[in-house]
Amino acid sequence: MCRKWTGGPLLTVDCGSEVSFEGKENISSFDSSDWAERGFCNKCGSHLYYRLKQKNQYAVPVGLFDDGKELVFDHQIFIDEKPSFYCFSNPTKNMTGAEVFALYAPPSE
Repeated sequence: MCRKWTGGPLLTVDCGSEVSFEGKENISSFDSSDWAERGFCNKCGSHLYYRLKQKNQYAVPVGLFDDGKELVFDHQIFIDEKPSFYCFSNPTKNMTGAEVFALYAPPSE
């Protein structure tokens, strides 16, 4: 789903729940699942965030940060669904889709 949204791997920064945006009138969101939404600029279409609804946890694309020198690429999720046409060279913690859902998805009712 993220590859279809971005056209490739989605590289984000976990920004927690204390996120604020200027120009909120220009932000629209799409419920991509029962438990998450994707935010985008309704003027230019830029991807702004992926938000876990229950935890109000934001993942913001790295391209939105002017200076990424302090960022560390330390984990990959849905590694079991990664296509074979790319591979990152640095060692990372790798999580399968099942591990991601076990960690982040809300409990079933």
